Amino acid sequence: MLFDATTFIGVDPSGGRKPFTYAALDGDRKLLALGDGEVEEVLAFLGGQRSAFVAVNAPSQTNKGLVKQEEVKRSLAPLHQPGRGAEMRLSEHILREHGIVIANTPSRADLAPTWMQMGFSFYQRLASMGYSCFPEGSEATHQWMETHPHAVYCVLLGQAPLQKHSLEGRLQRQLILFELGLGIQDPMNFFEEVTRHRLLKGSLPVDNLYQPGELDALAAAFTAFTAARHPNQISMIGTQEEGRIIIPVPELKQRY
Repeated sequence: MLFDATTFIGVDPSGGRKPFTYAALDGDRKLLALGDGEVEEVLAFLGGQRSAFVAVNAPSQTNKGLVKQEEVKRSLAPLHQPGRGAEMRLSEHILREHGIVIANTPSRADLAPTWMQMGFSFYQRLASMGYSCFPEGSEATHQWMETHPHAVYCVLLGQAPLQKHSLEGRLQRQLILFELGLGIQDPMNFFEEVTRHRLLKGSLPVDNLYQPGELDALAAAFTAFTAARHPNQISMIGTQEEGRIIIPVPELKQRY
């Protein structure tokens, strides 16, 4: 499907039965598409965009050992975590300094979990389709960027979100996105349909709520929109060498 205007797309690789979830917004933040499937389905959708910014919820590069370098180490706060504390990218270390704990990226792709390996491959496929790494200037019509849904929800909420698979965690995530102007279902409609009978029977009206993977893809799509339309309202965490994580706030709080 071909859209005339720029599309802002979030992609979440989960490694599950349907390994990729994607969400697409238009320039007014209205929801154009929300789905899941195999990588070829997602790439076909991306290939049909005349202009697109794509944010992917996966590391774009392996850990290059920057955190272990003495010059870099002196500029970082100690994390006081046991085990292989330095086995992470600089971007992941910086986020942890602010209380945003995300998965560490290993130094070798074959040591990474399945969803990370899928992400590495996905970036390569994007590059082969003509997508370039954000920011490439106004002349680049197809750009990709790396983000992380947990980090996005932390900075949007100003605190760590509730557990993503819980009912209250899904409500919380959907509500913050709805209040940011995304053209999605209002999660408060859920409460209008909750009755005593439904509670007793355990039949809650969850049709108004998106699945965790969909909410993560929507967070990435919002990040792509913010980066493209309001580049002064984002932070780029880390280095180009190891991959920078884009989050949709201009600066981080001291602690989340």
